[in-house]
Amino acid sequence: MDEVTARIERVAEDLRMIQQELNLAAMQTPADPEEEPVSVDALETLKSALDQMRHFLWFYCQVVNQESDLRDKLRQALRQGGEEEGEAASVVDPLSQAATRAFSRYRLNGKKPN
Repeated sequence: MDEVTARIERVAEDLRMIQQELNLAAMQTPADPEEEPVSVDALETLKSALDQMRHFLWFYCQVVNQESDLRDKLRQALRQGGEEEGEAASVVDPLSQAATRAFSRYRLNGKKPN
């Protein structure tokens, strides 16, 4: 996981640098009004990738945050014994439903989840 964390930090820094460069380009007047400092296609590609990542990260954070609560509730249900099996299932169910909804949303948008 350390490798993923380091990669996230590199990408975040790259995005900050891109933002600064685009900010400077937007403030400068090009010599030729027809000449764009950055390709519109490249910007659309970046925007699309960032939008998809933003949606995924929102969902991922929801799952991770629920996971610690889920772990605590499952431990508590297991400590209490036999009849709480239904309670443990009811704790897992919302997480499963959230994952199914997210997958369906991506599928309906014509996108595949990463």
